[in-house]
This record gives sequence, C-alpha cells and structure tokens, in this order.
Amino acid sequence: MSKPIIIGLVLFSILAVVGSYFLLVGGQKPQAQIASYSTQDKERPKVEVKETLKDLGKMKVSDEKSTEFGLKNIGQKPLQLSNVSSSCNCTFAQVILDGKESDLFGMHNTSDFAGEILPGKEAKIKVIYRPFIMPVYGVIEREVYITTNDPENEKLTLKVKANVN
Repeated sequence: MSKPIIIGLVLFSILAVVGSYFLLVGGQKPQAQIASYSTQDKERPKVEVKETLKDLGKMKVSDEKSTEFGLKNIGQKPLQLSNVSSSCNCTFAQVILDGKESDLFGMHNTSDFAGEILPGKEAKIKVIYRPFIMPVYGVIEREVYITTNDPENEKLTLKVKANVN
C-alpha cells in the first residue's frame, strides 16, 4: 500500500473513534448539581405534599387514567427534584413546573432530569396509569418515586389506587 492510502486509513480511523465518542458522550446533558442540606440547617428546602395516595376509581383494563399531586416548597431554599421513576412498566410520571411538562418517566427510564421549585412555589406531578400495558385485575396500587433535596423527605412516594375490571 502506498503512503497516502495508509495515512488516509489512519486519519479515517481516528475520526471514526473521535466521532463515536462525541455521539455517545457529547450529546448528553451535564448532570445537574443537587444541593445538600441537613435537618439542622435553618435555611433549607421543605416539601409539602397534601396527599400521597389518590384513588382512580373503577376502570377497564383498556382505559388510561391520570391524576395530579401538588408539591409546594415551604422552605427557604430551592427544592430540587430528580430521579423520577415508577414501580411498574404501566405507570408513568410527569413533572409540571411553571407550566412546562417534563418527559414521561417510568420504571426503567434513566433520566438526567432535575427540576427546581423555588421557595413559596408549587409544582405538579402527573401520574398516568395504563393497565393495558401489563394487564392485571382487581384492586391495584402503583407508586411513583421522586428524590428531593429536602433532608426530611429525600424520597417521596406517591401512590395511585384503582379497581381494574
């Protein structure tokens, strides 16, 4: 092989490796920094959740139902939400902050989502139950999990209940 062909192959190989790296890593968003507080901190975030269980009532296995849970930051520092997931492939969560809806989060979704509720402000967590994805019948409970930087509520669990027939 001639020298120009070998140089071309080497350059092509280098570009392929570098290009693959940027496709795999370069397109990812940087992970948001989560502020940490202790229960002794006077100024810290504090989440208020009025309800942690909502009853979706009777529904058919072919139905889809949703409900919303309100979260309020009654602390003095921004309340950060992250690592949103659910207990089942049939249950999804969506964070609604300042009127903007996040992607849907489920059981196996890995997410770099980090949302922030400023002191005195509220957010909504929409929980969507789709029993047709994993059909079961009778009374069920499904959960949504949210990590917060409130040292008294580091992992919120929101539940929906339904009677599927």
